Amino acid sequence: MANLNLDHLATFRMVISRGSFSGAAEALGLSQPAVSLQIRQLEQALHVRLIERTSRGIRPTPAGLTFSEHCMKIDSVVNTAIESVSRHSDEITGTVTVGTGATACIHLLPPLLQQLRQAHPLLKVDVRTGNTSDIVRSVEENRIDIGLVTLPAAGKCLSVSPLGTDEFVVIMEKDASEQSANPLSPDALLSLPLIIFEPGSGTRALIDEWFRYAGHTASPMMELGSIEAIKRMVRSGLGYSIVPRMSVASIEERQGLSLYSVTPSLHRTLGTVMREDRIVSRGISEVLKRLNGSFAKEESR
Repeated sequence: MANLNLDHLATFRMVISRGSFSGAAEALGLSQPAVSLQIRQLEQALHVRLIERTSRGIRPTPAGLTFSEHCMKIDSVVNTAIESVSRHSDEITGTVTVGTGATACIHLLPPLLQQLRQAHPLLKVDVRTGNTSDIVRSVEENRIDIGLVTLPAAGKCLSVSPLGTDEFVVIMEKDASEQSANPLSPDALLSLPLIIFEPGSGTRALIDEWFRYAGHTASPMMELGSIEAIKRMVRSGLGYSIVPRMSVASIEERQGLSLYSVTPSLHRTLGTVMREDRIVSRGISEVLKRLNGSFAKEESR
């Protein structure tokens, strides 16, 4: 009977998903030789070739395709076993990995994580940031348990659950020339220097679409990946930005900034993304419950 290493199974699935040894190595934080060695050891244990190299890269052999399907079942069984055993403990334990954008990471997650640590000190929550497409891909590849992203989000075999909406507002330097209290339109903003989120984020896509709807194309002078960097640039008088209200909800967060609503109104929907076959452990269930509660509080401000 072959002695199978669960880490080797995860590596095999990642190689198939990424379509290359180098891509799998980058995703797993391993060297390419280490990934190749794990696949070679797995093939030796099974006495069959699982992956073949072609002129276009790598692809699974017929045996590899069959084994990949079983790997998904094995992963599900292991998760079920771990969750079943954890129910014998009164304390919620384990690790839950959450992936989200920088704005939610900074302005929504900290109080939630603090509450979880106080209530369940043995539960570990890992947080990873990235744009929507990267997070969805990580959920598909089973590297992230819960994705907290701007919807819509599409992928293979995903369960998507909306949490709520977040309004967008224009921010300008506090000492900028007096502006009308009326909402600002794309026409009124087009000639001003725009500092915006970098391409690839769901937030950037919504803002670009807002301008396109009015017949314009946004031409930003700066494209940044950090909401705090954007706010700092705006405070310095270098331009204006369009940001989620969540990022300027408190007095401290909007210090040195003036806020203006926009017309037509612009909102984003935040939601959770998980694999459909994900076993919802007690830890995952608790994180989801807190996420729903935290977002409800955010909307009630």
